[in-house]
Amino acid sequence: MIALAAGAAVALGATMALAQEMKFFRIGTGGAGGTYFPIGGLMANAISAPPGSTPCDKGGACGVPNLVAIAQTTNASVANVTGVQNGHMESGLAAADIVYQAFNGEGRFESKFGKLRVIANLFPEHMHLVLPKGGKLNGIKDLKGKRVGIFQAGSGTQVVVLELLKIYGITKNDIQAAELNAQQSADRMADGQLDAFFIVGGSPLAGIAQLAATKGMEIYELTDEERAAFLKVVPYYYDDVIKAGTYEGQTKNIKTVAVGAQWVVSSDVPADLVYEVTKALWNDNTRKLFDAGHAKAKDIQLTSALKAVNTPLHPGAEKFYKEKGVLK
Repeated sequence: MIALAAGAAVALGATMALAQEMKFFRIGTGGAGGTYFPIGGLMANAISAPPGSTPCDKGGACGVPNLVAIAQTTNASVANVTGVQNGHMESGLAAADIVYQAFNGEGRFESKFGKLRVIANLFPEHMHLVLPKGGKLNGIKDLKGKRVGIFQAGSGTQVVVLELLKIYGITKNDIQAAELNAQQSADRMADGQLDAFFIVGGSPLAGIAQLAATKGMEIYELTDEERAAFLKVVPYYYDDVIKAGTYEGQTKNIKTVAVGAQWVVSSDVPADLVYEVTKALWNDNTRKLFDAGHAKAKDIQLTSALKAVNTPLHPGAEKFYKEKGVLK
């Protein structure tokens, strides 16, 4: 009986020690049908190495020892920078313009989100304006009065979509606005309940790909004038194309605008932990995981890790990039 009790005490002590060693690291992502959630899931797998897992050099995870990363579904960019600032999550994915505006207290942000720091620029996010198969639009101005998906409240997509519509004298009240995520928007369009919907995300987006493969769809090509007007108002974006073949039935490059997706973290997270997280992000095993895991993850490259990063790096990430020679 005494031996049994002693054994139980040892087991309890080991369990408590294990729990004390284990660290949790949340990554705010996005909703179903978008790109942030699957990419965030890959990143969480890449940087995790829970207690008791097989070591990296023996074929196990090459993440941060004793770290458990969790990809959380959210309303995307605005929700993620807010969550990081308020301490509701350690890190999150967000469009570069939202990160910059939040840090500097500009645009929709009334105060500065001073805790935001960047780990890396990840991949380009393209603006998609999706129409039903055979749908035509003579210009953004023609959206007035139509049933338009503008993405979820708290998302970077909705912020920039309203800026784009504003250029053409269209407010939220001038359309039948639907605040839906990518999958919900695609489902509504498939059912004939939407005339158009916007999403800014890394292509191919699962919800749009599913729509293209089932009901079919069109992606509106922004004119040179529309892109130029938008870039004057939202200078963090740049001209880019959604490449031919990205979606089923898409036979040509589609001119649009894009913004970098960034991984941000709270300044409250210790530098040594962020250093290890950054190191895990860029190891060879993570590269294999990304290349096999999602088409957009192939664009996550060390050579573009600091592209258009205008918000301070976290000291832990900065240390890694200096060691690698990426940052002088």
